[in-house]
Amino acid sequence: MTYTIALPIADRRAARDFYTAALGLEPFGPPGGDGIPEPLQFALAGGVSLMLIPTGGFGWVVGEGRPAEPGRSECLLSIVTADVDAAVERAHAAGALIVAEPAQQSWGYAATFEDPDRHLWMILRPDEPRF
Repeated sequence: MTYTIALPIADRRAARDFYTAALGLEPFGPPGGDGIPEPLQFALAGGVSLMLIPTGGFGWVVGEGRPAEPGRSECLLSIVTADVDAAVERAHAAGALIVAEPAQQSWGYAATFEDPDRHLWMILRPDEPRF
């Protein structure tokens, strides 16, 4: 099986540029009329991809009813890494809004940021390494 996480976005080029710069992801797929893969997708890990869909198209895909008000996070996406500080600095340099600075939590070292479309991402290093 394969899995796709789909998120609504406002601007394809801005989203592509952010995810490439902030997370080091490379888009894949045939280019659309704007030269950006259509649909805009990034491979995350074995059988998991991230698909970014313009808000108008997102409504078309899921129907007009939204599970959350616009501007509110519908999920928290997490990235496990050995170097949380470097990952957060990279995301911030790419335009991320830091929601929670890197800090030790009871379960690990973590930080949270918002992407340009206000989706929340957590960067973490669990107390028990998983990598």
